[in-house]
Amino acid sequence: MKALTTFHLGLTAALIATAPVAATAETTIGVVVKLGGSPWFNAMEIGIEERAEELGVDAFMVGPTSNDPALQVRAIEDLIARGVDVIGVVPNDAQVLEPVLERAREAGIKVITHESPDTINNDYNFELVSTEDLGIAHGELFKEATGCEGRYAVYVGGLTVPAQNAWADAAVEYLEQNCPDLKQVSERFGVAESVDDSRNTTLDLIRANPDLSGILAFGSQGPIGAARAVQERGLSGEVAVVGLFSAGQGRRLVHEGAITGGYVWSPLEAGKVFVELGAMLAEGKELSDGDELPLLGTIALEGNNIFANKPLALTEDTVDGLAELGL
Repeated sequence: MKALTTFHLGLTAALIATAPVAATAETTIGVVVKLGGSPWFNAMEIGIEERAEELGVDAFMVGPTSNDPALQVRAIEDLIARGVDVIGVVPNDAQVLEPVLERAREAGIKVITHESPDTINNDYNFELVSTEDLGIAHGELFKEATGCEGRYAVYVGGLTVPAQNAWADAAVEYLEQNCPDLKQVSERFGVAESVDDSRNTTLDLIRANPDLSGILAFGSQGPIGAARAVQERGLSGEVAVVGLFSAGQGRRLVHEGAITGGYVWSPLEAGKVFVELGAMLAEGKELSDGDELPLLGTIALEGNNIFANKPLALTEDTVDGLAELGL
């Protein structure tokens, strides 16, 4: 698939024109995210609320106080008990959620997942950019930033988070093929949903690996923590930090050279898509490969996975505009 580095971002493309979707005021959609209170999911909640108002449905977000999968199970059980029409979820551990999602569907509730292409008990999973494209794009940027020299580490939010590990797999495969001399310091680290854990891990890696050339982080807090550690050690620009992060949270670190850059998608748009798809499913609509959807554009449908091509480049030129959009 075409690498994202050829995609030129226009800030106006971050918010796509919408069109009405038939739904009733009685349609209720609850979206369970990984963690409440983070900048990423705060932006997603804005998208959920905006699209819910536009479509006249009752949609809301549930944000657990930690990324413990058991809290997501409890939140989904509560939504089943409430009898909502649609449950959306961004899983922390897809396998742990399978039984409760199965119960939701048995209760006649539609289930939509995001960042979880291997989930079985759902109606659809949606991705704003394909796993392969996102991983390759980060691999290409990392190759350019490191010059294929030294050693590097890979961070994910958790070793069981499906999408993050799939992105990491694609990036690592690209680097193995195109930068054979660039080696990982060890197996990947499940720290990228915590600024403190990412910072401390990076400080440890810098001490232990004088030839550390970069951190490749898939998880919104990973680049922030890694960049802070790199900055503390006076290594901005010498140790590359590439990955997904909130523009509002990372803009200063980008301008100061501690974060190299990355690619992401709009959590604001993802929130809107949860509501858009939820309203469609509540109306009994089904999707087909090649359909043109108001928010996603032309989709590729592989099994129950919906793939769009809506990446956002995180660079010094774009990060301020994206931050002003609440991203």
